[in-house]
Amino acid sequence: MSGSWIFPDWPSPARVHATVTTRDGPGISQPPFGQFNLGLRSGEYEYTVRSNRGALRQSLDLPAEPRWLRQVHGKVVADLGLLPSSDEPEADAAVSHLPGTVLAILTADCLPVLFCTQDGATIGAAHAGWRGLAAGVLEETVEQMQRPSASVLAWLGPCIGALSYEVGDEVRKAFVEHDATAEEAFEATRPGHWLCDLAMLARQRLKAAGVRGIYGGGFDTRVDTRFYSYRREGARGGRFASLIWLAP
Repeated sequence: MSGSWIFPDWPSPARVHATVTTRDGPGISQPPFGQFNLGLRSGEYEYTVRSNRGALRQSLDLPAEPRWLRQVHGKVVADLGLLPSSDEPEADAAVSHLPGTVLAILTADCLPVLFCTQDGATIGAAHAGWRGLAAGVLEETVEQMQRPSASVLAWLGPCIGALSYEVGDEVRKAFVEHDATAEEAFEATRPGHWLCDLAMLARQRLKAAGVRGIYGGGFDTRVDTRFYSYRREGARGGRFASLIWLAP
């Protein structure tokens, strides 16, 4: 970790670069949006968010403007090597093999997952809230990378922690009906409600897809005030970004 940024600790190839922003980055957002909100659909003025995005690119010396997605809690994976750079596809994950393409995921409690292959040929990024995770967005991302899953590395970014994330029966059912071992990720609290370990569910899904190199986790966006949190701040909260790119 360094200042306003978090740098993943994983054995990625040298040409793979990744960073997670915090609410304390070099932005001009005002309360209740912290300082460095990067979400255009969070309710903050568009000018402010675009200014923050410009500061993001400059501060990290990014090789290009990040490829933002219109995230909808689904499992569609956009191959950004095949889409014009001006497109903002409706998708919850993206992959690329092109140097200089910056993949970006916005979150505020949902789980961002960054991917790369061990040879540094391909990268991926996914937005995994419980709906997308249950629908298979991580498995779809691994498949779209078009490499053997055993060669894929995954890093789990900051998300809401197990002790902060209470869900209803419908969430538990969505996972347990798919795989009974998902029961391990839920702890009963009150009738019809459970504490949910989103990161554990992601690890289970990735392992089942053949991914063995899984890193990261250990954050809780609801209690760690470096991050935006929908559960803590409500609808008028910002979004932080998880970024990954291949060096040009």
